[in-house]
Amino acid sequence: MTESPELTAGAEPEDAAVRAHTSSSRANLELLFVGLGALVVSLTQSMLVPVLGELQEEYGASANWLLTSTLLAGAVAVPILGRLGDMFGKRLMLLVALGALTVGSLIDALSDDLGWLIVGRAIQGASGAAIPLGISLLATLMPRERVASSVALISAMLGVGGSLGLPLAGLVAEHADWHALFWINTVVGAIAFVGILLVVPESRQREGGRVDLVGAVLLSAGLVCLILPLEQAHEWGWGSGRVWLLLAASVVVFAVFAWFELRTRDALVDLKALTRRPILMTNLASICFGFALFASFIGTSTFVEAGKWTGYGFESSLLVGGLAMLPSGLAMLVFAPLAARLIVLRGAPQTLALGAAIVAAGWLLRIVLTGELWQIFVGATVVGIGTGIGYAAMPSLINAYTPPHEIAAANGLNTLFRSLGSTLATAVGTSILASSLVYEVADGQVVDAAASLTAYRWLFAVCAGAAALAAVLVLTVPRPRAHA
Repeated sequence: MTESPELTAGAEPEDAAVRAHTSSSRANLELLFVGLGALVVSLTQSMLVPVLGELQEEYGASANWLLTSTLLAGAVAVPILGRLGDMFGKRLMLLVALGALTVGSLIDALSDDLGWLIVGRAIQGASGAAIPLGISLLATLMPRERVASSVALISAMLGVGGSLGLPLAGLVAEHADWHALFWINTVVGAIAFVGILLVVPESRQREGGRVDLVGAVLLSAGLVCLILPLEQAHEWGWGSGRVWLLLAASVVVFAVFAWFELRTRDALVDLKALTRRPILMTNLASICFGFALFASFIGTSTFVEAGKWTGYGFESSLLVGGLAMLPSGLAMLVFAPLAARLIVLRGAPQTLALGAAIVAAGWLLRIVLTGELWQIFVGATVVGIGTGIGYAAMPSLINAYTPPHEIAAANGLNTLFRSLGSTLATAVGTSILASSLVYEVADGQVVDAAASLTAYRWLFAVCAGAAALAAVLVLTVPRPRAHA
């Protein structure tokens, strides 16, 4: 009799020869280097946000491509490297991802030319696959009693690094040249690469097979057509023909991609598994979480850095604006292992729903509490607590309903959905904030403009709604009978 997906997906095959090597101290080293790699990759995605204004003064509006190129390259690389990890080795592809981070960071650290900076940032984008690959690798290497906490910690790094990247960039912006950010990434990325190369063994869960080149090309084209207009809509305008032409093209390309994948062996994406209810609901919830987390970046640091003339801002420095996110990042670190215990006690669906509810509560606090700087810190921290719990639970759900030989690809797609949520947050959040402006006027002349408090409150309300929707979606998923 064929077993149900819940049983087969949740039951990880024995890999005793690999797990037997792992003493407690060795497991700590493996977690340290994989976690360090995940942290520096996550830092890469947010560290330029505080210094983007300085880069725009130096390079003009084209400096925005330093963010867009990383996002596009990451969206393409994450699902492809995840699939290759299942086929040829998770550790091997993790080293490829961290190698891309180190090389791309070194190019940017040594360059002042915008073209080379964009190339370096695009290469760095491929490193986004390090987090799902790290999750999948540790799930096969860690002692069984440490799998849940290790996976939760690496998953939470996606939010932790983003929160820590803002104060780090603010500190560098005030005391050093922005090139220092790339030197930090180069050094830390190299340390993680060498550590994994020397300490972390390869997983024995490899299936081989043929690389689906056509599927990779179609998926890449569809993602570029989807993400590029969302990322550039605030510059091109939602009325631009380019935006809607690219979005329409993405629909057509994804339709062709789905048709092809359902008819090919060794498909890049197992679409039947992707549409299984538990996986579908988890990925939809991931989009909502990604939206809420990235909106906290644009809705916290810019909020406290706004001038007092706006009626809400605190005229804080870049450093203080970044520090407003620091408690949020630390809360993710603290609550990720606690979430692992909740997963065992209550199940991943309820744990993820709890995280989503806390995120919604944090955004509701942000709507009400705006008068004091400490209130902003509290609201952002509550959002961080919920995000840490939610991000820790996501891979547990994905792993529980995914066959072990597809686990890296499944986690890669889940990370991609989180990234799509962040991209959507950029498009929606920027539009909301630009829809209602207040102006500083001196001697009859407008000298500054900023989003109104009403616009920020609308953004916070949308984030709360997205988090509440995530909770509703994931509560429709039954508790798995076995956890990976």
